[in-house]
Amino acid sequence: MSLIKDKINSENLPKHVAIIMDGNGRWAKSRGEKRTFGHKNAIDAVRNAINACNEINIPYLTLYTFSSENWNRPPEEVNALMSLLVETLLLEADEIFSKGLRMHVIGNIEKLPPLVKEQLLRVVELTKDNIKGNLVLALSYGSQNEILNAVKNISVDVKEGKVDIDSIDQKLFESYLYTKDFPPVDLLIRTSGEIRISNFLLWQIAYAELQFLDVLWPDFTKDIFFQCIVDYQNKERRYGLTGDQIKIQ
Repeated sequence: MSLIKDKINSENLPKHVAIIMDGNGRWAKSRGEKRTFGHKNAIDAVRNAINACNEINIPYLTLYTFSSENWNRPPEEVNALMSLLVETLLLEADEIFSKGLRMHVIGNIEKLPPLVKEQLLRVVELTKDNIKGNLVLALSYGSQNEILNAVKNISVDVKEGKVDIDSIDQKLFESYLYTKDFPPVDLLIRTSGEIRISNFLLWQIAYAELQFLDVLWPDFTKDIFFQCIVDYQNKERRYGLTGDQIKIQ
């Protein structure tokens, strides 16, 4: 039993946690191995994050799996990542299903290799009726492109008379994003010690709590996740109000 987990207040959990899984390459390099070695050894960290969310009933977990900019990495690394993704989906599909999780994918999946896309859609279909929690994979994802595409699609609908320009508000705009069916992010975690957002869920993290950890992603454990939740619960979320106003509410 985790002593850290016991500190968590089940009445004050984030609804949506997002993680930038960073540090695989440095983890491998520190061991004299290629970057792909780090990616392979990161699977346990992914399991730890999923299992931790599942244990304390956090309904949405989004993992930054592959960014739109990652396509610019060396072809050897990209190919290895795509192969690893297929392998992982084949191995983990039944486990994801048995946990009652529904899997979603956000991003430009049309750029993915056919086999990767096929396996993704298979797991999405397999888990579509699950209601215990939601696992969201951000793949070939870039937030700036997501926002630009939303603007373009709204513009087309305005031009075609489907949307009145005066009706455009935050709620309508969000309905054009990949994440239209998900709540906003409450907690964003980034591993590896880097302090940047890297084009991830820029709209959705407007009022998220941000935590930047020095741990490299392959070393991420359930207890580290639980500590992030404890730290989140020790924050006062103001949403632009003062501390006194929050207390009154």
